[in-house]
Amino acid sequence: MKHYTFTLIGMVLALIVLFSALFFKIDLFEVVHSVLSGLEKYEADEFIIPVVIFSVFSLFDQIRRQRLKKIEDEKIKIYEAMMHSTHHILNNFLNQMLLFKMSADNTPDFDPEILSLYDVVINDATAQIKALGNIASIDEVSIYESVKPK
Repeated sequence: MKHYTFTLIGMVLALIVLFSALFFKIDLFEVVHSVLSGLEKYEADEFIIPVVIFSVFSLFDQIRRQRLKKIEDEKIKIYEAMMHSTHHILNNFLNQMLLFKMSADNTPDFDPEILSLYDVVINDATAQIKALGNIASIDEVSIYESVKPK
């Protein structure tokens, strides 16, 4: 019902106007015609149709913008939820990789260059995850820029 508030208000008003016209035997078109004829002497009748047209299209535009904003807000919520989940998964992965590093450190014949390369890779991945999580504007360009190699 919440989504149809204005429809219900419109229906109630339309029924009130209809029953009032039937009960009081009012010809609605005659009333509208007499009001417009009264406006003729002020030359205001030429402005009514353009104002109505402008108002209707402005209302359509406002409704469209509200829908687009709602869609964008949902996309941002989904993106943020995905980022939190990604951080969780990657932080678990990094912690598990530390176990491998500790094993490699304790292995006497393990190549120290591989260990230093491992540190560089882990630090780069951590920096990219942090950069991705800290972008200010959630759009395609910002996301790509945050993880682009420097």
